Amino acid sequence: MKLVARYDIEAPAAFVFAQLADFAGWERAAMRRGAEVMRTDTLRDTAPGMTWDTQFRYRNKDRQATIRLEAISPISALVLSSKSAPADGVLQIDIVELAAKRTRISLRLEIKPNTIAARIYVQALRLARSRVERRFAQRLTQLAVGIEDRFRGGQK
Repeated sequence: MKLVARYDIEAPAAFVFAQLADFAGWERAAMRRGAEVMRTDTLRDTAPGMTWDTQFRYRNKDRQATIRLEAISPISALVLSSKSAPADGVLQIDIVELAAKRTRISLRLEIKPNTIAARIYVQALRLARSRVERRFAQRLTQLAVGIEDRFRGGQK
């Protein structure tokens, strides 16, 4: 299943990229929501190959996933992959500078089920596609508004 969303942000592309590539911040945010996150690579800088083992609760079940930074292109793109027992996923984030202080974020998420139960779940998502896409776009909007707020707060 593929989901696509985009949003235009009132902030420079470099700032948006820095916010999206703040992996330590993402780790802290996941931990605040109850997930256990452990970085498993030995890289010192942000680079492809960064990996995290995560444990979290989803739909009243404990889940585990390994997240890996597959590709990073400064100020233009990030590609992350997720591997877990029920399903694998790839998230591609594209950042396009529209003007000096206007940036477009495009998210592309592809989920590939590995088990029968995951296939049934993904099929149910396909049946409710419009609602799922709307929620995906709402989450991107929340993320983008947070980035805009941090940019405006830093300007003052």
